[in-house]
Amino acid sequence: MITLLTTGFELMLLGMGIVFVFLSLLVVTLRGMSALALAIEGSAPSTRTTAPTTDDAAPNHLSRSNHIAAIGAALARYRSIRS
Repeated sequence: MITLLTTGFELMLLGMGIVFVFLSLLVVTLRGMSALALAIEGSAPSTRTTAPTTDDAAPNHLSRSNHIAAIGAALARYRSIRS
């Protein structure tokens, strides 16, 4: 009985160790890919060569009110369809 519990405990530790190593390797790989992407992005030339348009230069509160209006219209349409 004791050997069965010991074998089960060893198997549990082995499985948890493999999962820990795999997840650690995954985290290291993702951090490396992120650093590589940031390095590539920093060396790439800028694609924006023109001056910003009036839409890009709009104050934040105007775009926020446009979002609120769009959400309100979508909710009204959803409610009219569901009723």
